[in-house]
Amino acid sequence: MHFLITLLFMMTQATTIYDFNKNSKASDWTIVNDGVMGGLSYGNFTINQAGNGVFSGTISLENNGGFSSVRYRFAPLATTAKSKVVLRIKGDGKSYQFRIKDQSSAYYSYITTFATTGEWETITINLNSLYPSFRGRRLEAANYNSDSFEEIVFLVGNKKQESFQLLLDSIVLQ
Repeated sequence: MHFLITLLFMMTQATTIYDFNKNSKASDWTIVNDGVMGGLSYGNFTINQAGNGVFSGTISLENNGGFSSVRYRFAPLATTAKSKVVLRIKGDGKSYQFRIKDQSSAYYSYITTFATTGEWETITINLNSLYPSFRGRRLEAANYNSDSFEEIVFLVGNKKQESFQLLLDSIVLQ
């Protein structure tokens, strides 16, 4: 019985993936723009004076471009079939993709798209709702059902030339 109580307690605990503050390091995050495929989009990641992560830039459709992303890699975090990621963010009214990789070396990601309102908001993402995708194409495979993941990515690519800004306050696994 003690084992079941301990297991239940562990499953309800939240694990902070990243809690932004004034001491956060922008260098923890890596930008990947469409330049890897010849595009001209530009993304940047900074920490603002309030201590929030700021993913911002400009999307260009020239040279078959159209996306910018920022990623964060970490030691594998255990998940269950009911795991969720909770984002505390402030977008600019645009849509963004949230992506994870169960192995950072995997060629595909599990993704979902979320809209932003322009206000601070909390977005909850059920990991089992993330579907596998590679280079913008949905793969014929099951949704996320792994027991861990080790990379998160925010990507903007709305098939239009636009500026963007996404503020990040916290990312928590529940």
